[in-house]
Amino acid sequence: MNHRKTLGRWGEARAAEYLVERGYAVLARNVRTPHGEIDLIARRGEEIVFVEVKTRATLRYGYPEEAITATKRAHLLAAAEDYLAEHPEIQGSWRIDVIAIYRPSKSIAPQIEHFENAVF
Repeated sequence: MNHRKTLGRWGEARAAEYLVERGYAVLARNVRTPHGEIDLIARRGEEIVFVEVKTRATLRYGYPEEAITATKRAHLLAAAEDYLAEHPEIQGSWRIDVIAIYRPSKSIAPQIEHFENAVF
């Protein structure tokens, strides 16, 4: 596995831990839809949360959250809507969050920023 994929998988695992520490239940990881992959699907109370995780080891190309372009937002929204259409048993409110992780070094604790309701 290349460095980018390894870093991405590490970031997704850390984001899942972060959510669990804050009272979320992680329901699924790496869910494929015709519109792209949903990194994490979680629940907090009665609300379903679709989570896009962006992890970077350098800021050469900007902060992780800056990778969420208008095109990416459209794909995330379409993926969430497709997932909900395929799972009619899921009722109630939902949102799409972004978790941005910056990890410049393995010896430094990662910086994690959680953007709730980041895509609408």
